[in-house]
Amino acid sequence: MSERTDQLVQAANELSKAIDRLKFSPPVTHVYNPLKYAWKPHETYLRRFGDSKKKIIFLGMNPGPFGMVQTGIPFGEIAAVRDWMGIREVVTRPAKENPKRPILGFDCQRAEVSGQRLWKLFATRFGAADEFFSNHFVVNYCPLAFCEASGCNRTPDKLPAAETEKLYRLCNQHLQRVVEILEPEWLIGVGAFAVERGKEIFAKYPIRIGQVLHPSPASPAANRDWAGTATKQMEALGVW
Repeated sequence: MSERTDQLVQAANELSKAIDRLKFSPPVTHVYNPLKYAWKPHETYLRRFGDSKKKIIFLGMNPGPFGMVQTGIPFGEIAAVRDWMGIREVVTRPAKENPKRPILGFDCQRAEVSGQRLWKLFATRFGAADEFFSNHFVVNYCPLAFCEASGCNRTPDKLPAAETEKLYRLCNQHLQRVVEILEPEWLIGVGAFAVERGKEIFAKYPIRIGQVLHPSPASPAANRDWAGTATKQMEALGVW
């Protein structure tokens, strides 16, 4: 254990408790907080890989239904977390669960394409997880997943302004704290939403901000060699 990881764990705990008190209106019917029911793998992730100063933080948006929602780890597609990171911990069930989006933890059989693509790129480029995490880290801006009755995933930018104001305030504070702890040179937004949040939060902060294409299969551009595109974007920034 280190002071740095203790600080990350404390910050995540404080965010989880604060964000758990927020209320959200229809069409959102279920709100998943993996920092609560999937705390064990999340804490393991922080302690195992957050124990050193980082050069680059990759910033995601919020948990996907078959990634962090299941494992508690950003973009945390099962195979990447279990086989590459070597993390497999107990995941409990949220108090209120949408039957169309059950929490199965590491028994989930569905893969999240965004997570597959992201972690495969890092594994291909750096080899062992420890090599990647020696200078990089991955966090989500918002730890909550929002689910409609149909099972449809609703992203934070689609919430009413009154709700996003409270949500963003807490998420901003937490991201600022993570940056203070890990002291990165770069914050790389994975997709437009993440980079917009980063630019707003750190407008007067000595950190460089860049962007890579989001690996979502909903993006036609991401379906045409996402790894190659993201690598070229990182190289153009001078980060890789």
